[in-house]
Amino acid sequence: MKFSNSDIRRQDRLLDEKRAVELLLNSEYGVISMASESNSIYAVPINYVWDRKNSIYLHCAKEGRKLRCMDLNPKVSFCIVGNTNVLSSKFTTEYESIILECTARRNLLEHERMNALEIFIDKYSPMDKETGIKYARKSFFRTEIVRLDIEKWSGKSKKVNKH
Repeated sequence: MKFSNSDIRRQDRLLDEKRAVELLLNSEYGVISMASESNSIYAVPINYVWDRKNSIYLHCAKEGRKLRCMDLNPKVSFCIVGNTNVLSSKFTTEYESIILECTARRNLLEHERMNALEIFIDKYSPMDKETGIKYARKSFFRTEIVRLDIEKWSGKSKKVNKH
């Protein structure tokens, strides 16, 4: 997983890797963008988890437009936006975000899929882990798990001097 800000035009607005990792680990959702069947772009906000290595996991229904798009072209972009603050009197916005270039993988082995669901439970329902595991097992065969292998990612931010 290569973190690199070298392609960012505004080198004065780089988000450091430590904060980028915090966003990746703790943000609630990201937006996945992919090529659609009609050769346009299709983007969807979605919950995710990071395996703390090189992959992001998504869960969804076993069929749908998102999966058809990934099957046509597994190259996707995943964007996470952190803190934002509109400064109306300055006509600008403070922000922080990361963008990840990934390859989507489907048809994962059962143990990897279940492990991903456990990571989801740890992130989104840590106080209900036992119930969550039972729920995950019950709905396991009607749930698709997609792994996004991170190839490259970067971070950008803007802070405004308040004076």
